[in-house]
Amino acid sequence: MKKIILSVLFALSVNTILAQSVFDKFDGQEGITAVVVNKKMFSLLSKMEVKDKESEQYVSLIRKLENLKVYVTQSSKKASDMKLVSDNYIKSAMLDELIKINEKDRVVKVYVKSGSTEDQIKEMLMFIDGQENKETVLMSLTGDFNLDELSILTDKMKLPGGADLKKAAKTNKGSK
Repeated sequence: MKKIILSVLFALSVNTILAQSVFDKFDGQEGITAVVVNKKMFSLLSKMEVKDKESEQYVSLIRKLENLKVYVTQSSKKASDMKLVSDNYIKSAMLDELIKINEKDRVVKVYVKSGSTEDQIKEMLMFIDGQENKETVLMSLTGDFNLDELSILTDKMKLPGGADLKKAAKTNKGSK
């Protein structure tokens, strides 16, 4: 049942139109896969029947989310444009770098804007720079959540960069 719901979520979310943001220009571009989920979809998903503790945590997180946008490309030209737009946004939104991971064929950066408490996040942006024609991923998420909760979402929805977010959550815990 969960797989069916998630499949419907992805099918509906690809064409969902949200309030304008700087990343909307990537939606519908050839060579970029887009997954966009808005507050209404999260609201509908939060009404799922909960049968176990893991599902309960998932539904609890969904209630806290407002928007999710994920853009993926293997085009170096599109990746360059995504990097430029995200770099400009990071500066203008005054996001703080949470973690940077340098690997041989990619660089992962996670930025956040703090929420009401030190552990809460109001906005998160992850950019995976897939060098040498590897997959480049731009993910933007808004709501009121923490990184531990977010790893549940990325596991359930099989989002690109989920393992990197788990690393960020562990690193964030270690820095306290």
